Amino acid sequence: MKNKINLRLSLLMLFFGLVLIIFQSYNSRDIGVNTGITKAKAVAEVVKSGLTAHMVNGNMDQREIFLSSISKTENIKGLWLIRGENVIKQYGDSSKDDLPRDSIDKNVLKTGELQYVVNDHLSNATLRVTIPYKATDRGSLNCLQCHSVKTGETLGAVSLEFDISDIKETGMMNILITTLMTILATVMIVVMISRMLKPYLETLEVLNSRIDSASNGTFIEIDVNTRLPKEPKELVTKYNRLTRSLMDTFEEIDTKLKTFVGKSSDGRNSNNPIAEAKDIIINLSHIYQFKNLIQLDKDKNEIYTRFGTILKNQFNIKHINILELDESAKVDKVYQHGDLDYCTSKIFESPDNCRVSRNASDVCSTEHQQACQCFASNDYLYYCIDIEIGKSSKIIMNFIFSNNEELSQFKINLPFVKSYIKEMAPEIESKILFQALEDSALKDGLTGLYNRRFLEEHLKILIPQVNREKRNIGMLMLDMDHFKAVNDEYGHDIGDKVLREFARVVSENVRESDIVVRYGGEEFIVLLVDVKNEQDAINVANKIREKVAENEVDVYAGSTMRKTISIGLSMFPDDSNAFPTVMKYADLALYEAKDSGRNQVRRYKENKKDALELF
Repeated sequence: MKNKINLRLSLLMLFFGLVLIIFQSYNSRDIGVNTGITKAKAVAEVVKSGLTAHMVNGNMDQREIFLSSISKTENIKGLWLIRGENVIKQYGDSSKDDLPRDSIDKNVLKTGELQYVVNDHLSNATLRVTIPYKATDRGSLNCLQCHSVKTGETLGAVSLEFDISDIKETGMMNILITTLMTILATVMIVVMISRMLKPYLETLEVLNSRIDSASNGTFIEIDVNTRLPKEPKELVTKYNRLTRSLMDTFEEIDTKLKTFVGKSSDGRNSNNPIAEAKDIIINLSHIYQFKNLIQLDKDKNEIYTRFGTILKNQFNIKHINILELDESAKVDKVYQHGDLDYCTSKIFESPDNCRVSRNASDVCSTEHQQACQCFASNDYLYYCIDIEIGKSSKIIMNFIFSNNEELSQFKINLPFVKSYIKEMAPEIESKILFQALEDSALKDGLTGLYNRRFLEEHLKILIPQVNREKRNIGMLMLDMDHFKAVNDEYGHDIGDKVLREFARVVSENVRESDIVVRYGGEEFIVLLVDVKNEQDAINVANKIREKVAENEVDVYAGSTMRKTISIGLSMFPDDSNAFPTVMKYADLALYEAKDSGRNQVRRYKENKKDALELF
């Protein structure tokens, strides 16, 4: 900066010096020309006076001697006279030398105005000038005494040619002196101003350097030189005060932000606290938006999908597997992105196969050995995270990478990923608890089957759908034979166990699309949705009956028991278009099965007693 300012100042001074030299050159030439003209006018006046005297005294024959003596004056290279028309008319043309020699002479006789031309060469310079001789009636130069003219008319002219080389040399010398003085003055002024501005310029250079560093995130104070003038010293003091304030502010921001994300930034701007703070604030903004959105999501699956989308789009993770373990160690795969999965099958076999599940701490690929034996591939890298949900549930996240660069970038982004997880975990727990609450309202607490309330709500959706698609529903009403005797003999604990086993056997012998409901006590309902015909429904009912009869239930001390069931069957819409009526018909068929000896399946058959629609 200092050199630039000195250079600009020098150029500015040289510019003004050049202007001064040009002005001096022009002025010197003008002075030389004016001096020559003044000298020419003086000579012309001498010639006029001399010629007038010769004319008055009658010795005009000595005119040439007079003119010759004057032409020998220093610097006069030529001198001649020109007669005007009035003089020629009056006295005639006495000599060809008195005629105009060039256009200058002619113009002067014509206009009566002085004219000149400067012939400037490298080594010399001449001034060619013609001065008009006008008639006057004053004093001794009263021209009207001898000439028949009016006052002011041009009688002739005096032409001279002067050597003005000495004047030119004098002007050149002045120009040279002016140039040298200008250069000397420029150098002296630049040196003086440079010394005066030196502390200011040095301060600006240091400030410029510190500002460049600050823009890259490095804040450095400037040592205050006591010899500095007052103004730059105050500027340095203010800069240092600002720097300390910014350093304290960014340190405070960094400390506060670490509490949110666990580190300063994502690593891209680790040497620039300004850029770091910007990155963190942007990420925190995204996390805040994520938190607000998941609070409005319908269920946990929607939250998992939203989280997976962020992992894909924001962190560019190509392969993601998310598993959920409930209180009973049941594993459920809740989200997958990409087609790579090398450990889920083993986790389904046993959650203890998963290292992160056992240790509840992150597990990452190592360079020379497999950290987790559950991951069945040596061609890919992985990073696994375990998140506790509530007291006994957890989420296992498995991220798979193609190379070390992808894994390293994930580790840089990990604090932000975990910030999202931190916001997501309580919402997932809330959704699980809410789902459990809904299940408790719609499911039987003892058997885990749907209850009567669920059946009532579900039929509102199912029946219109079945009617539109013209499908059948096989209605099975099941009741355990002599169940009261079990409670009386073994107690309600064993009775509850028998009911749970009964529910398990029934659930295992129907399709997923079928609906099993504990209707009340030991009475159960099975809806065979989209069963082809009543014979298929009878076959399913008999299969359930046989499996229940074969199942042994441990009572105590190695003792077991077997129980039988009775089943009543009716068909919707074959038996009735009103589903409550179909249920009543299945109940009637169940009573018939019990009256006929139990442990059997009875298809409802219409008779006169129940021909009337009961509902």
